[in-house]
Amino acid sequence: MTTTAPDAHQATIDDLAYAFDGVFTQTQIADAVASARQALEPTATVQTYLPVLVRRYATELLTAQAQADGTRPKAVPEILFVCVHNAGRSQMAAAIAEHLAPGRVHVRSAGSAPSGEINPQAVAVLAERGIDLTAAYPKPLTDTVVHAADVIVTMGCGDECPYFPGKQYLDWEVADPDGATLEQVRDIRDDIQGRITSLLRDLDL
Repeated sequence: MTTTAPDAHQATIDDLAYAFDGVFTQTQIADAVASARQALEPTATVQTYLPVLVRRYATELLTAQAQADGTRPKAVPEILFVCVHNAGRSQMAAAIAEHLAPGRVHVRSAGSAPSGEINPQAVAVLAERGIDLTAAYPKPLTDTVVHAADVIVTMGCGDECPYFPGKQYLDWEVADPDGATLEQVRDIRDDIQGRITSLLRDLDL
């Protein structure tokens, strides 16, 4: 029997209710799943995969909210990378940071106007460094993920990122890989990696 989309989303609610038992109510979890579905459905290029992405994004939203509320303390620093489409620069930065400091930092990425899919050139140039970006997907920027972060790095999204006191904000002038050649995207990758390395050193990671 094939699981329908509504059944899949209900299964997600049930699973997350168990994972976040004592942290969020069933209603709060259902609201997070509905928000994740609403955010991702308009740009989902393959609807078959939507329930999987909704589950992942709802988990991210709930985890970020729990961290922001202090009900799930952070064991490591949290870095949020933001660009316009969350399809190139911010995804590359998050993946590189996680690759360079596994287990020592937690990263998220988001876009002020997320697109439907990750830039294939970004996927290709990270694969050259042994970094897998194939499971990544564009996500919208929310107050919750900003509030949960310790460091917010923006790349080309102007004033779209909300401001919360006590956070470290960095604005990086990094070229947009959209429409760039493969060689240009390699240069963007290397630029981002150099910036990430300096940031991790500043954080003593």
